[in-house]
Amino acid sequence: MTLLSAAMENHCWKLETLKLKDCGITEEGCAALASALRSNHSHLIELDLSGNKVGDFGVQILSAALEIPYCKLGTLKLVSCDITDNGCVALVSALRSNHSHFRNLDLSGNKLGNLGIKLLSDALENPYCKVETLKLNDCDLTDEDCVSLASPLILNFSNLRELDLSENKLGDSGVKLLLAGPESHLSKLATFKLVNCGITDEGCAALASALTSNPSHLRELDLSGNKLEDSGVQMFSSGLQNYYCKLETLRLVSCGITDEGCAALSSALTLNPTHLRWLDLSKNKRSDSGINLLSTGLGNPHCKLEMLGLHDCDVTDEGCAALASALRSNPSYLRELDLSDNKLGDLGVKLLSTGLENCKLEILK
Repeated sequence: MTLLSAAMENHCWKLETLKLKDCGITEEGCAALASALRSNHSHLIELDLSGNKVGDFGVQILSAALEIPYCKLGTLKLVSCDITDNGCVALVSALRSNHSHFRNLDLSGNKLGNLGIKLLSDALENPYCKVETLKLNDCDLTDEDCVSLASPLILNFSNLRELDLSENKLGDSGVKLLLAGPESHLSKLATFKLVNCGITDEGCAALASALTSNPSHLRELDLSGNKLEDSGVQMFSSGLQNYYCKLETLRLVSCGITDEGCAALSSALTLNPTHLRWLDLSKNKRSDSGINLLSTGLGNPHCKLEMLGLHDCDVTDEGCAALASALRSNPSYLRELDLSDNKLGDLGVKLLSTGLENCKLEILK
């Protein structure tokens, strides 16, 4: 690591991305990297130290370098690096520095504790903080953490654009606390990931309200792995139909959606105001009648969907016939269709092929 860091300080070395995942690096290696980051010859923009025993002391060493004007680092990935709230104290200082170029921070897989999350949230409220992407996947977040994170979400001057809280047991109560600001306002947040967070239709109601706020900047929402079921999807679909909703990507993989939920989504797809371009409904067990309902929406001229994910959805040849009909009816928009792990059979493929002749489909799985 010392030799690598010395090379990075050489003015002829133009390295911008360095990935050192699972390399057995400790605080000693962090010290060498920090020395390189402080160099006015360093061009490093992205550093990935995930899976190393960096620890709090290693983070402290790196954070000191981030405050140096010469440091150009914009992305730091520290997934599963044994960081606690003590490490957050050092990171927060760097995030608040007016010299920092920091834009993307991934602290997933670390047990930061309530204090660590509170410190990070406070830093996001600082005008000097330029962080646009924050990933806290699998960090044992609680309701108390949601209260802390809610504050920067509703601030107009916050730079945060993407927030990933997946694999935390937030539940409906946590989602409601996150959206507790005026009119469930999400400020400038464009991407929100809540995969496998224990959310049900109750949490969907709060999210649907956020989608319809004016203005809503949310473009991508991932609720995969939550038990939303048809009632939750119906609430969402009403939000998608709202004039102020600008959502373009919606992932609902393995959410317990059946034919009734498909009917609601189909209705949303046929409305002129919808901006939805990417819809992933993989691993939801519906019948062919559900596929027929979705296909009706796809065939509508107002539907602008470009990608539809139906991986492992029990689609049969009957569903293929409906999809082929939709491709023939509205051939302009759909570019990608995923039907992998379904029992289509030869007949299903033949039926689907009849819709491929004049459509714009580019990727078929």
